[in-house]
Amino acid sequence: MALTPHPEVMDFLLTRRSRPAPTLTGPAPDRTTLMPILEAAARTPDHGKLEPWRFIVLEGAALTRLADLTLKRGTAKAEPEEKLAKAANHFRTAHQIVAVIASPQPSEKVPAIEQHLSAGAVCLALLNAAQASGWGANWLTGWMAMDPEWLREGLSLQAGEFVAGFIHIGTQTSTPPDRPRPDLEAITTWVQE
Repeated sequence: MALTPHPEVMDFLLTRRSRPAPTLTGPAPDRTTLMPILEAAARTPDHGKLEPWRFIVLEGAALTRLADLTLKRGTAKAEPEEKLAKAANHFRTAHQIVAVIASPQPSEKVPAIEQHLSAGAVCLALLNAAQASGWGANWLTGWMAMDPEWLREGLSLQAGEFVAGFIHIGTQTSTPPDRPRPDLEAITTWVQE
């Protein structure tokens, strides 16, 4: 049985554009509004049904705490001042960030790389679900996403876990211009034999 076409979904996907995090303001979705967005993201392909990812919703004082930790840890790592200030500001000025945690599960059948790719797919699904729900959203990472000390102190992550994406969600204040898109002819190969 054929699936029903949804041209409005294709129109959305062909025109979607991330909203830069600094242009997002409050309000952000409340818990009731955010849950269906998270539910949509959790429908991501997941070989072996391992759920090798989870969500941490960051708001309020948690964002200030993470901005402070970013400055502290970045200084200890000798991150360049300009880069450090920008990274801390992503937390300090945000209204809501959903950290998508890559949490690979032991499996003889599903290699870690497949689980990591699934976590990345969750990030895109979350971004698209937020935007399809009328919110501005942006997917960011930065050195904090992979720094074991930052992850342990800031988010209580376990060894082997990392942040696949910090998804900023809020009210968009402007629509950015589209950016150049890939030349499909240059990146597509058709193989028939």
